Amino acid sequence: MRDAVESAIEAIGDRLPLLAHKADEPMRNHTSFKVGGPVRIMFFPENTGELTELCGILHEHGVRPLIIGNGTNLIVDDTPLDMAAIKTTGIDAMEYDGETAITAGTGVLLSRLAVYACERGLSGFEFAHGIPGTLGGAVIMNAGAYGGEMKDAVRSTIAYNPETGVVTITGRQHEFSYRHSRFSNADEIVICSVISLWRSDKEAIRAKMDELNTRRRESQPLDLPSAGSTFKRPKEGYAAALIEQAGLKGYAAGGAQVSEKHSGFVVNRGGASFSDIMAVVEHVQDTVLKRFGIELEPEAKIIRGT
Repeated sequence: MRDAVESAIEAIGDRLPLLAHKADEPMRNHTSFKVGGPVRIMFFPENTGELTELCGILHEHGVRPLIIGNGTNLIVDDTPLDMAAIKTTGIDAMEYDGETAITAGTGVLLSRLAVYACERGLSGFEFAHGIPGTLGGAVIMNAGAYGGEMKDAVRSTIAYNPETGVVTITGRQHEFSYRHSRFSNADEIVICSVISLWRSDKEAIRAKMDELNTRRRESQPLDLPSAGSTFKRPKEGYAAALIEQAGLKGYAAGGAQVSEKHSGFVVNRGGASFSDIMAVVEHVQDTVLKRFGIELEPEAKIIRGT
């Protein structure tokens, strides 16, 4: 008897015969942590039409896909994953309205979008230049750095809702809060967003981006695989400071380690497994809770095998 994923794959082959895909594709090839087992199938849509039709077919068959962009905020189990994944980095078109707004596809790299804005003399997106993810992922989690967040720039978003089809979300409908949006725990899939910026001097914008990149290189372990900041900022204090005060800087399990450069990062120092990473994450959580009574919540999305 065929299962839902198998039925969906057959339907997608019939209705989207040119859609690129790979079977048993290792997630480690698509995550910044360089960890993750094979998904049953991964699709690579190249435009919004393919993305929406693909999502519609999967929904018809009761399959909830794993949506990934640049894989920079994922910790993925290294056992086989019986699921369908959609990689959105092929949906990377950008369009400037000639004034102060840019429409960008879900798969556009934030660094590329920041440069695109700078070249047009638009300020307000400098903070995102060093964030390694894509626009879609950044909108979903309201990504931010150095005092800026996506909520400050995103004016509207077009998304795919499995029940109602394509929808447009504006302003407060995004429900942005710290590392959260309406998309965080929903089935809606970001297709593109309009970011609203303001005019400024190109050289001043470029200088700001260079300054922030220098600060990032000096303070963060960019030379080792990771998923960025591992924990969300708690209401009381800062995760990195609490971890360091707990004596956990450099704590390791297998190939995973609390970074010796920035204790807010768990890094892959070579050959780390999912179990290694989770052992470090959970030890940090338990220790900080016991010592300070503060629960650290992972900022990275954890994908476990079934």
